[in-house]
Amino acid sequence: MQVSNSFSSTYLYQNQNSQHLSTTKNEDEVLSADKLQEKDSDKKLDTSKAIEELSQGERIELSELQSRDTEVRAHEAAHISAGGSAVSGGASFTYQKGPNGKMYAIGGEVPISLGGGNTPDEKIANAKAVKAGALAPASPSPQDLKVASSAAMLEAQALAQKAKESLEELQAKTKASEAYEGEKLSSQTSTTESKTVSESAKESEVAL
Repeated sequence: MQVSNSFSSTYLYQNQNSQHLSTTKNEDEVLSADKLQEKDSDKKLDTSKAIEELSQGERIELSELQSRDTEVRAHEAAHISAGGSAVSGGASFTYQKGPNGKMYAIGGEVPISLGGGNTPDEKIANAKAVKAGALAPASPSPQDLKVASSAAMLEAQALAQKAKESLEELQAKTKASEAYEGEKLSSQTSTTESKTVSESAKESEVAL
């Protein structure tokens, strides 16, 4: 899955065995880093503007973008730091060009594998790592909470599977133990009967 954050509406989508959490701003206002670089390379001009050249409205917008950039990067860094082995890659960001011509991150994604592991213990460890990563930011997004909830469900399923396997193993050991004790008792009974027959034979010989 990918845990991410951004300015506006959010959505959840799936890709094979991973879940992706992502958010975005209006498409006409947001450009990916690649598209921005492509457009900038075409111009081959420095379009940045000094703060003194910005209008009051542009300065407010710039301040908001700078704050958002800091918030997004801290948010994704928290996911990576707490996600541990569940994190499968670095953060990627969605950028918006500010009024000064520079790019600022307004959304981000961190790929995290949900549902990894073959054994119940591995699945439990993965679910715990995903849950820790999803809830790591100071203000988890609704999508982060959904991921944490999904991880909690997988953890519960893995715990139930582990309990079932432990019970089946215990039952198998108990059955094997009972079978062993039954064979042991049968053997002892057979030995006792043999001794009794032998002793009876000896008594008959003495009587003769």
